[in-house]
Amino acid sequence: MHSNRLTMIAVLVLSMTVVCAEDGVIEPFNGKDLSGWKFKGNNAAAAKVKVGKASLDPNNPKLFVVSEGNELINVERGVDFYSEAKHGDAVIELELMVPKGSNSGVYVMGEYEVQVLDSFGVAKPGTGDIGALYGAAPPMVNAAKAPGEWQKFVIDFRAPKFDGQGKKIANAKFVKIELNGKTIQENVEMKGPTPAGLTGKEAPTGPIMFQGDHGPVSFRNIKITPVK
Repeated sequence: MHSNRLTMIAVLVLSMTVVCAEDGVIEPFNGKDLSGWKFKGNNAAAAKVKVGKASLDPNNPKLFVVSEGNELINVERGVDFYSEAKHGDAVIELELMVPKGSNSGVYVMGEYEVQVLDSFGVAKPGTGDIGALYGAAPPMVNAAKAPGEWQKFVIDFRAPKFDGQGKKIANAKFVKIELNGKTIQENVEMKGPTPAGLTGKEAPTGPIMFQGDHGPVSFRNIKITPVK
């Protein structure tokens, strides 16, 4: 009983951002509401983010129909949204779904974009297709599923390193990225942040940010495991 109670106490809730002290896993989305999330430029009025369950609109496969559920959904073009929780070196796991033709992105630490796009059926993926490090490296293979299907990213990431004076001494690095169980990136260094990131500056830690100013996308099962 005493051990169980301590375990329960060890689960810290900060602005409804769940940090499980027992195993160090950060779960920035509580599956209930938008507590623990902010909007780029503090522009909440322009946000099109909802908590619910997304499915393809039978009348228009480029759109979602949203019902009650526990997914984090960008319903239409709005603004980027990011977690209050921050991370450095980490393995990020998440599932996502896009409708036909949609475009989004996962900004690791708010600055390094892993592209999200409906790339189903693309024969030779480029730096704008799903799994690309936007503008830097195309995916090694096209592992995209069809619109309306859930897809899973596993992103093994190392943050940039800085000396005591704040000078960068090591670039950010994507050690490995898997999409739907297939390796699509390995050992790619980022010389600097991706354009349109949260601040445009590099730092030892940062939030996870999702691109909300392009098209619809739904996320679920977001887990960030620090690497020590």
